Amino acid sequence: MINDFTEMPVWQKAMDIAEKCFNISEPLPRKEDYALTSQLRRSAESISANIAEGFGRRTSKDKSRFYDISRGSAFETKSHLIYGVRVKYFKETDYLEIKNIIDEVIHEINKITSYLNRQQP
Repeated sequence: MINDFTEMPVWQKAMDIAEKCFNISEPLPRKEDYALTSQLRRSAESISANIAEGFGRRTSKDKSRFYDISRGSAFETKSHLIYGVRVKYFKETDYLEIKNIIDEVIHEINKITSYLNRQQP
């Protein structure tokens, strides 16, 4: 039984995504501080934050809503990373490493929300 969101493997992977996105965006040019850097970091951090918030909600419907928001943030993060590769800010190998974790997180969130949706009346 999981007693705290920090024990959830999906939250731990989401934190890995946020950390890796922070590191990959660190060398970006200053002109990107309020553009790609900020957007990437915010969307990546939102994945774990919404998983944590969902964990703290009482009803299956409420929990599911926050896990869905987290899932959306994962897709947004992937989009920012793809853009970064296309404009040559990020190496494809770095992108693929993070993308694989994002895909795992999305898969795990899908399983959680499917279970929660079955619990709703």
